[in-house]
Amino acid sequence: MNDDQWGGQHPFCFDELANHLLEQGLQSSPSEIHGCITGLLASGAAVEGELALAALADALDLVVHGELAEEIMRLYAVTDTALLADDFHFYPLLPDDDMALYDRSVALAGWCQCFLVGFAQGTAGSNESNMTGDSSEVLKDILAFAELEEEQAEDEDAEAGYAEIVEYLRVAVLNVYMDNQSDKSTADGRGALH
Repeated sequence: MNDDQWGGQHPFCFDELANHLLEQGLQSSPSEIHGCITGLLASGAAVEGELALAALADALDLVVHGELAEEIMRLYAVTDTALLADDFHFYPLLPDDDMALYDRSVALAGWCQCFLVGFAQGTAGSNESNMTGDSSEVLKDILAFAELEEEQAEDEDAEAGYAEIVEYLRVAVLNVYMDNQSDKSTADGRGALH
């Protein structure tokens, strides 16, 4: 994840977060964690760092502590800020482009799977029939991305396809987030990106 994708303000390095996870003996990737907490936020969940830790424990059976727990709570808050910002600088936390396309595709599928897990966790017990048709379609698309077979080819067409999916995902998640923040959106006069 390049810093300029978050307007130079994204303080999280994929590799550093991956190393922290390995230090605690955890197999989850930074993409899976970010997908889960983004899904939680997109569902309309409250922005409290402890909620992210509880959701990760419930949804992914992932228990973190110490510095890693603080880092994940910061990631949760930064992600919420990016989703809400007027400049739309939200991006999924994925490996840098210098990593093999196959590995990036695996990470993207994991991000999508865990987004859906986090979203389900955040909407548990709520009336999902209030969701707009656009949000329902986006969730179906994200499910399709989660089930995509990883790209094996390392050519320009495969790279372009990967980039298109990431960009679609970025905008689609912003729409789902804004659809589920209707009270906040009404208060500050914002609408969805369609």
